[in-house]
Amino acid sequence: EGSWVYGRRRRKRTMRSLVLSDASSKPGASNLEENVRGYEWPTREANMMLDQAKLQQERRQMLQDWCANSSFSFPTKERTFDDIPNYELKHLIVDDRHGIIYCYVPKVACTNWKRVMIVLSESLMDQGVPYVDPLDIPRENVHNSSSHFTFNKFWRRYGKFSRHLMKIKLKKYTKFLFVRDPFVRLISAFRSKFELANEEFYRRFAIPMLKLYANYSSLPTSVSEAFEGGFRVSFSDFIQYLLDPRTEKLAPFNEHWRQVYRLCHPCQIEYDFVGKLETLDEDATYLLQLLKADHLLHFPPSYRNRTANSWEEDWFAKIPMAWRQRLYKLYEADFVLFGYPKPENLLKN
Repeated sequence: EGSWVYGRRRRKRTMRSLVLSDASSKPGASNLEENVRGYEWPTREANMMLDQAKLQQERRQMLQDWCANSSFSFPTKERTFDDIPNYELKHLIVDDRHGIIYCYVPKVACTNWKRVMIVLSESLMDQGVPYVDPLDIPRENVHNSSSHFTFNKFWRRYGKFSRHLMKIKLKKYTKFLFVRDPFVRLISAFRSKFELANEEFYRRFAIPMLKLYANYSSLPTSVSEAFEGGFRVSFSDFIQYLLDPRTEKLAPFNEHWRQVYRLCHPCQIEYDFVGKLETLDEDATYLLQLLKADHLLHFPPSYRNRTANSWEEDWFAKIPMAWRQRLYKLYEADFVLFGYPKPENLLKN
């Protein structure tokens, strides 16, 4: 029976790749965000595969060294796992069937990794049958919190034993996360949440930003009216918002621009695998092999939103040097912990 199911899955994938070979027919084409970006179907050369085991060892070692380095400090670094409040554990998705924990970071291929976790954990059904192809899962279901079993839900299920069970799973399960150059991630967040018409982000974030930093007193209530009238948040407004001390006083950073160390707690959780968006295809292939899941599915082809490191200078051209330097300090821990070089070209006159 197992080979029949696997054969059926493989045929389904083959059919899917035939159907999706044309960009216009790709899933989510009706979804503006994915449509704007366009999918990329990578062609892999075997000899281009990095020495992944060595690379992973280096990335993990760097994390451990900086977490142990007393001369390098950042908020929350010194706390223990028990000190982390429950609401800060909602990014840790658990798959008990395969013994995997994934900490998702928005703007770092998290839609497709969440799809992979749904397929592996069989947490969502399609007409009574678990999904076998990640790309079959509708985007709105992927980001629905009910589709995932996360650490912050342990309390509801296990009560006072929840922390104890979390620690057991952290010890036994394979834990992974994917990261990205912090400034490029910010540009990507700005593009998808403020350059595209997003009703929720317009009301929650754009209106306050435009009032505070662009000096508008009255604004349209809907994003479509705002865009028609030319009321748009600038990248400069967004950076001011991030640097404004009032922002954090009102509420923690939104997950799309919250620092990775605050989402995934890399000094409290010892990750087994640190993937990077910059090497997504190679890292994803290797990770699925490590998880012994490569025969179950392929990582969906990555849609590149074309936010490249080379664009940073253009994006930051109108941002004052003092702001850039403060912004770097705000995200410094993510740069250092995950081995991203300090962007000296942006931080020096």
